[in-house]
Amino acid sequence: MLIPNWRKVLRRAWSVRLMLLAGLLSGVEAALPLLGGFFFIPPGLFAVLSGLTVGGAFVARLLAQKDFHDED
Repeated sequence: MLIPNWRKVLRRAWSVRLMLLAGLLSGVEAALPLLGGFFFIPPGLFAVLSGLTVGGAFVARLLAQKDFHDED
């Protein structure tokens, strides 16, 4: 069952935003070999950034967010 204010959570929660960013970073990591060496980016850089972002999302999920109330 979804929480009553799930739409607001999707729009405003930092944990959701950070998870979307982690997904984007993972996609970039997967797409790098397709670019054929146009950019020199150290191997694993985006994987590390994605991992750090997921860690940040975990912390953000546990913290209360300012101006984010259930009644809205």
